[in-house]
Amino acid sequence: MRGNRNIAATIGRWSASHRAMAVGLWLALVIVAVIAGQWSGTHGLTAVEMTNGQSRQAQQMLDRAGFDLPSQEGVFLHSPASVGAPAFLSAIRDTVSTLQRSGLTLAVASPLLPQNADEISADRHSVLVSYEMTGQASTAPSRVGPLLDALSAVQLRHPGIEIAPFGDATFSKLYNDKLNKDYATAEMYSFPVTLVILLLAFGAAVAAVLPLLLAATVVIGAGGMVALASYLINVDINGKSVMTLIGIAVGVDYSLFYLRRYREERSAGKPSTAAVEAAAATSGRSVLISGTAVIIALAGLFFTRKGIEDGMAQATIIAVAMAVVGSVTVLPAVLSLLGDRVDKGRLPLRRRRASVRRGGMMAAVVGSVLRRPVVALAIATAALGALASPAFGLRLSNSGLADLSASQLPVLRTYQQLQQSFPDSAAPAQIVVAAPDVSAEPVKAAIAALRQGIIRHAGDFSPAVTSQVNPRRTIALVTVGLAGNGTDQRSENALAVLRTDVIPAAFTGAKDATVAVTGTTAISVDTAAQLAKTAPLVAAFVLIFTFLMMLTAFSSVTIAGLTLLLNIASVGAAYGLVVLVFQDGLGAGLLGFTTNGGITSWVPLFMFVILFGISMDYHVFVVSRVREARSRGLTTAQAIREGVTSSAGVITSAAVVMIAVAAVFGTTPELSMKEAGLGMAAAVLIDATIVRTVLLPACMQLLGEANWLLPRWLGWLPAPSLAERPSTTTPTGEPVSADL
Repeated sequence: MRGNRNIAATIGRWSASHRAMAVGLWLALVIVAVIAGQWSGTHGLTAVEMTNGQSRQAQQMLDRAGFDLPSQEGVFLHSPASVGAPAFLSAIRDTVSTLQRSGLTLAVASPLLPQNADEISADRHSVLVSYEMTGQASTAPSRVGPLLDALSAVQLRHPGIEIAPFGDATFSKLYNDKLNKDYATAEMYSFPVTLVILLLAFGAAVAAVLPLLLAATVVIGAGGMVALASYLINVDINGKSVMTLIGIAVGVDYSLFYLRRYREERSAGKPSTAAVEAAAATSGRSVLISGTAVIIALAGLFFTRKGIEDGMAQATIIAVAMAVVGSVTVLPAVLSLLGDRVDKGRLPLRRRRASVRRGGMMAAVVGSVLRRPVVALAIATAALGALASPAFGLRLSNSGLADLSASQLPVLRTYQQLQQSFPDSAAPAQIVVAAPDVSAEPVKAAIAALRQGIIRHAGDFSPAVTSQVNPRRTIALVTVGLAGNGTDQRSENALAVLRTDVIPAAFTGAKDATVAVTGTTAISVDTAAQLAKTAPLVAAFVLIFTFLMMLTAFSSVTIAGLTLLLNIASVGAAYGLVVLVFQDGLGAGLLGFTTNGGITSWVPLFMFVILFGISMDYHVFVVSRVREARSRGLTTAQAIREGVTSSAGVITSAAVVMIAVAAVFGTTPELSMKEAGLGMAAAVLIDATIVRTVLLPACMQLLGEANWLLPRWLGWLPAPSLAERPSTTTPTGEPVSADL
């Protein structure tokens, strides 16, 4: 006999009976997580974890080399007058002396010295003051702040001269400060926007605030847990920001599912305790299923073996798990405690229209779909196909410095000016040579041949080539500038020439040498290649385990297979829109970005796993209601009509919340977050309208009783356990409202 134990109902029953303990344990979990996270701190990504392929090999070789590599920084000075002008000379000398007196620099190179004449531009209106920071390069971003402040003071003393710092530590410091500020602003706006939506959805202040409180504790607690978990898998600022986005969205959505069902049961005349138990058994079960689906989808990112994706997966899995735990434990306890007080603070102008009570526009749409399922299926499929078609031209790119515009991050303008005034200063390629003895004649001859090969391809490389050897003489580091800006096609072509032509030709006689290339361009190319190689593994993992989970949850091969097809259609349409907007540039001016001709490498795979999981929220909720109605003896057509129309209010509200939160994050200046945020918003809109309102009921109507197909040999699967559907009238004979 197949079991039908409903875990969510069991947990909800316990929480409602032990309200103080349930709430207390949740708050204790959040507080302990926050304190522990602050105590431990967050481990960021290492240089090796930021790379893949040959770039990772090169970085690992450098890490083992024992190089004492300080952070190489500089200051770009530009004047309308030439270098000989007194005002320009004064600014240069002030900059040099300020750096020398700081106690944080080594080897400050003044362009006024004869040996540094190449640090003066050809037109003599720009100069470079280069220097090294004391200490290790890995800690330089956290120590460069006082230098930037000192240089700002120099700028104030010389208002007619442009004085702009640059370098890896400088960029990292300014870039992370910008991201922290932008993401904090997005988080700040997401809560009031969500509150307005919830007030309109529920029409009551208490019911609207409750989901926000849960989402806030989810994000706060998850932040502490992510800090602790970063000891296992390091996480960067993008991972923490995505965690916040998903934590807010699913925390609110899961609360909506619960609250909607609780209020529906109370409207049907059930006592508060029974209403809580019914909500736990139905909506709570849907939360467990959809939350598990999101976690499974996110786990697929681990197959990329890429630091950024690993950190995102870990952080968002923690946030979703927290949202699920909070929803199935705290909400039953709070609802049991509040009872009808959850409706306190009703909006005075809110009116419940009779058309809404009868299902309104949603009932009309679903009725039309069920009457003509073939026509509805054809129209919906054509629409999704048209939206998805641009995705076939998707091109991955590493936005790199182009992730922000120069107007949003002034240091980027410095890099642009630097490349114009000093063409040889483009992001260099680092060629790492490992051998038992790099000073041996075969290796020395190979490095010399490498220099000659670079000179022969003058159009691809800068003529300036530098090299250094580690103390053990086992690693040589050769640095050469590539053509282009480091992330464009010119740079990628130059890298290909270096890897496939110049290096193999130079090292034919050095059999013991291992050569690997890293740098900005190499990391971009290798990252795209790694994602292309691992994407099929990620997709296969997500598809297989989602199918198995849905099969187990609904005991239907048809429902499990239909879930995959509908989710793929939803994700494909979202991909097409992202390509159309961010790669082809449609609406770029309106959205405030400049396309770089591709989509940031981590975004498509991230969108796939997130959207595949998020789509399950709505899919599981709708199918659960259909299955519930079918189990009460309704025909399949009747069950579809009732399931879709009865869930319309909560699906609409949940989708609006998800769209709003994703769109808020999509308005941040970072191109990659625009792609991810607005892509998610578009996908949820498509999923909640075309897919769940038209495509799903049309497919289920055409399948008929085949919807519940389960082969005999799978009869051991547990039967879905569903609470009794509430009556359609209240004890006074009034129809139950279909809104929230």
